[in-house]
Amino acid sequence: MATQAVRVATPRGLRLERVLPRLGLIAFIGVLGYLTLWPLIRLQYLALKNGGQGYTDAFSRPGWWTTVKWTIELGVGSLAIALVLGTALAWAAQSLPPRLGFLRVIPILPIVVPAVASVLGWAFLLSPHPGYLNQLLRLLPWWHGQFEGPGDIYTLPWIIIITGLALASFIYLFVSSGLEQINGELIEAAQVSGSSRTGVFFRVTLPLLRPSLVYGAGIALLLGLGQFTAPLLLGRSQNINVVTTDMYTATQQIPPQYGLAAAIGSPLLVFGIVVLFMSRLLLGDNTRFVTHGGKGGFRTISPGSKLAAFWIVLYGLLSTFLPLLALVFVSLSKFWSGDVAPSKMTLDTWRTVTSASGVMPAVWNSIYLSLAAVAIALPIGFIAASLLHRRRDHRVAGPILDFIVAVPLSIPAVIFGVGFLMVYTNKPLVLYGTRWVLVLVYVTLMIPFSTRMQLGAMAALGNSYNEASRAAGAGPLRTNLQIVVPLLRPAFGGAAALMFVLLTHEFAASLLVRAPTINVMGTILYDYYENGGYPLVACISLIMVGVTTAGVLAALVLGGGSDAFKRL
Repeated sequence: MATQAVRVATPRGLRLERVLPRLGLIAFIGVLGYLTLWPLIRLQYLALKNGGQGYTDAFSRPGWWTTVKWTIELGVGSLAIALVLGTALAWAAQSLPPRLGFLRVIPILPIVVPAVASVLGWAFLLSPHPGYLNQLLRLLPWWHGQFEGPGDIYTLPWIIIITGLALASFIYLFVSSGLEQINGELIEAAQVSGSSRTGVFFRVTLPLLRPSLVYGAGIALLLGLGQFTAPLLLGRSQNINVVTTDMYTATQQIPPQYGLAAAIGSPLLVFGIVVLFMSRLLLGDNTRFVTHGGKGGFRTISPGSKLAAFWIVLYGLLSTFLPLLALVFVSLSKFWSGDVAPSKMTLDTWRTVTSASGVMPAVWNSIYLSLAAVAIALPIGFIAASLLHRRRDHRVAGPILDFIVAVPLSIPAVIFGVGFLMVYTNKPLVLYGTRWVLVLVYVTLMIPFSTRMQLGAMAALGNSYNEASRAAGAGPLRTNLQIVVPLLRPAFGGAAALMFVLLTHEFAASLLVRAPTINVMGTILYDYYENGGYPLVACISLIMVGVTTAGVLAALVLGGGSDAFKRL
């Protein structure tokens, strides 16, 4: 009878073993879909409500097409600057002499410096009258005697320029990764055949970089079109509106016009999804975030170019050093006047920054909430990466999961911010006014980064360890806990540090979902900026830079290093 019982139970047990994993997979995809897709669906519901009233109001307003025109100019103009500059920086980095190889980290610095701090630094440099750089330029004969200028940071061309400078870092990462995958023998053959360095670049290297350029250009264009920080802080004084700032304005009306905001952001939403599908079609899935180095990678016969080092240092000076220097000067002043006389500098603002209303709670909120989001996003990313790594076993669920994971990377954060506000102020999760809404927002935004970095590490690890563990009789859970997780520890460290860096200076989504009593560093900085407290704003900006720098150091200690950024 015991034998008979076993025979009866075995088929049921086998069916249960097959059903439970499938149910778990469906539940996991459902949760991720709720986090990433439901806010976007909710926005479209509001826009289409009452016969599409949101779209009617959005597209019939005075000045709408001017807003669209400025958005396109910002996206395309900054992309053009970033493509040329980022590709040139990557080429220059590969041409550095060996002893100057450490300079390759300079083009990554604009990613590390919070966008809010960088934009404010440029405001202090190129404000028409008190800007430090403008005052220096007016000493030259061409502009001597002028009261303002020659630069005006509050105009669209300058917003495009500083956005392009920042986006060049992303292009640099993609192109550098592509260069490392090029077979060095092709470069050597062209050089031995008598081609100049310029000829090799245009005839051999650039065509081979097409996949990296296509994907990098798509991401940079999305970031340019969805730019929020620079237009909000700089463009509003001259009534320069883009789609993202128009959305924010709609949410700040009384009563808030969420349907209108959803309709305004729809073009960016559609374009983001189109770019996502095009990247899937043109460049594949799993390998685009992974770098493959080795002896066959890109290299040149020449000993290196010191001129390349000059251009990299110049870029670092313009993109990072000058804005930070302006922040330092303002933070040491009683008020922002453009005067840099050492005798007038003071530490009074730094002495009061810790006691200023809301500043330190906002700093600690940023740290705690970012750490909490990282702790949640890491295991989610591990599960998603594990499923995508075995995509052949999930031919239907795999592509669906891949799309869901990639959505937050393709949609501007300000659109997600409005969607989050709608989702978490209604049932079943009414979280507005609590810190949990910020945690869930941060987790959603970080899912692509957590998944892609761990997926790249899994792809490099291969399947041999898993197969050996399974052959030894270990189940999936034991294999992951005792074999895979310890081997992926450096990837966990790099992913955690990178997500912490990105979250501590997250601004757009935080500004939309925060409650009046709960602030993070970016939102408290914006509040003081609106009130004109510039020295205090500069101090908070530098604190943000310090926190994110600590995150980069953590990446180096935990094993990610600069490669943590290249895995993106």
